[in-house]
Amino acid sequence: MEYVIFCFLAYLLGSIPSAIIVGKLGYNIDIRNHGSGNMGATNTFRVLGIKAGILVMVADILKGTIATLLPLLFDADVYRLLVGIFAVLGHTYPLFAKFKGGKAVATSGGIILGINPILFIIMVSSFFITLYLSKYVSLSSMITGIITIIVTIIMKDVGLIIVTSLLTIFVFYRHRENITRIKNKTEPKITWM
Repeated sequence: MEYVIFCFLAYLLGSIPSAIIVGKLGYNIDIRNHGSGNMGATNTFRVLGIKAGILVMVADILKGTIATLLPLLFDADVYRLLVGIFAVLGHTYPLFAKFKGGKAVATSGGIILGINPILFIIMVSSFFITLYLSKYVSLSSMITGIITIIVTIIMKDVGLIIVTSLLTIFVFYRHRENITRIKNKTEPKITWM
């Protein structure tokens, strides 16, 4: 029963549409009607700017982190990585936004932050190094997932290996249109780095 409660809470937490809230409250804009139409941090950066983008990114990360920390607060005997996965599902298929959400990157990172902060730092470093070299946010997100899997294999943490592998596969799936655009050289590059 504990699993049902915490997974449901994690899903609801993940379903909070950060980009929509920031867009409507701060800019009177529905982010889904602008840019790529995606309600993640990347589209928020492009459409609303750095401040809004950072706010959405932090909020999306925290959704995953809080979901993994909730069981600790209640001393619940549940596998926290599994609970975190439901926050990612909520973020990508949000109850509060017609089941059309973000691409799972920031909230996935938030899960790792709640479980293993050192691994999270490695992920963030990998992301920004790859972003500096490629200028593609989507490609950097996918490569970061692969690097994270490799690091968890080195760490010999079976649970993290399985979960980071599943999350990376999911991130690739959510970026399938981006992959096509990268192949066709039509994927937007960042200009600030």
